[in-house]
Amino acid sequence: MKHDSAKLRATLRTVVRSYIANWRPISQAELVWYRDLESLDGAIECAALAMNSKRKRHPHQYRLKRAALEEARQLLLHSSRLISQTKNFEGIFALVGGLVRDIRGLGELYTYDTSLRIGAHRKLFPKAVYLHSGTREGARALGLDWNGKKLEVAAFPVELQALKPFEIEDVLCLYRDHFVGRSTLPMSRGCGQPRGCRS
Repeated sequence: MKHDSAKLRATLRTVVRSYIANWRPISQAELVWYRDLESLDGAIECAALAMNSKRKRHPHQYRLKRAALEEARQLLLHSSRLISQTKNFEGIFALVGGLVRDIRGLGELYTYDTSLRIGAHRKLFPKAVYLHSGTREGARALGLDWNGKKLEVAAFPVELQALKPFEIEDVLCLYRDHFVGRSTLPMSRGCGQPRGCRS
């Protein structure tokens, strides 16, 4: 796809409408749940164990081993004071990534999702779009530079700039097959389903 093509612009407008109607409410509800948890330690524990608002394992992390999540939980809780002192999402992301990088099986998606959930509790959200395996596929399908760790919102087509950075991350993952004509719009399958993002 070319960035200036009418087909791409129409596709992206359709994708944004689909995301807002079908996925934004789910994402918002989860982030509000994390925001409203009583304590930072509680948010860290739930995020480290990859819990959703039903206190069940989130689909993004359903394949991760319990022992790896428990090790991450202990490390993150031990560092809760440092987490409380971070000033922005980037600081949370760097701290979480540094703490869990040696835990086997916990990759880029785990670091991002855990950081986003903890950030929601602290009301600190990403200002750029962070890339991992699934979102890199989406960025590549759109002809963007997909090799780095993140992209500025300004790098995206204007249609996607109407979304928040963490919503663009969702879109890259959820709709990446649609961008290259391999699927219809995802209406009931999440990013963590069979062709979902990998932790």
